[in-house]
Amino acid sequence: MLSNEEMRTAEWSMRMEKDFWLERWKREEIGFHQNETNPYLRQYWQELHPANGSEVFVPLCGKSRDMQWLREQGHSVLGVELSAVAVRAFFKENDRAPHHVAGENFARYEAGGIRILCGDFFDLGKGALAQVGAVYDRASLVALPPEMRERYARHLVNILPPATQILLITFDYPQPEMPGPPFAVSVNEVESLYREHAKIRRLAQLDVLAQNPRFRERGLSRLQENIFLLTLRN
Repeated sequence: MLSNEEMRTAEWSMRMEKDFWLERWKREEIGFHQNETNPYLRQYWQELHPANGSEVFVPLCGKSRDMQWLREQGHSVLGVELSAVAVRAFFKENDRAPHHVAGENFARYEAGGIRILCGDFFDLGKGALAQVGAVYDRASLVALPPEMRERYARHLVNILPPATQILLITFDYPQPEMPGPPFAVSVNEVESLYREHAKIRRLAQLDVLAQNPRFRERGLSRLQENIFLLTLRN
């Protein structure tokens, strides 16, 4: 059980993390955003087999075009995003006029089979994800500092239905060479976070430093991307 001091420290860290991302979106400092559909999503999504009619959940979704691609595959999509700037930008850039409903913890934006809850991921409960059959995590786990990743993973598996599949993409590099985000998340850390809750299958490990000159310029000597398929246990 956390002491009062540890709880205060954790709450302060979370507030700072929220402010960091809200400011990034406000200033349009979004180098992490991809203007095209992620190639690993296209290549490996076929490894997942969500039940017919189930939703795909995209945590910390930003304005990712991957949500539009998932919708084009016939899936209904549920995202959660802290920044209203990002949510409004997603619908505007995809020529959609969303229905908007304000709520206590989340504002809901919805159009064309894509629904985004604008608010704090950690305020989500099981009810919001009851129809989810698959998760796409490209930019969530790697966006969080080490002290928040365990809480993120624990909360995610607690609110997802049993047997949900997760396509997880992570970066791995020598963390001292570059401050995150994106943060380095090793294969061992993924196993430590999820092995009690899920079957873990690594689909690919790719050396990608040559394709990412901006990371070489920041001083990295090694950069790998790992793609995992996690299947939650019943």
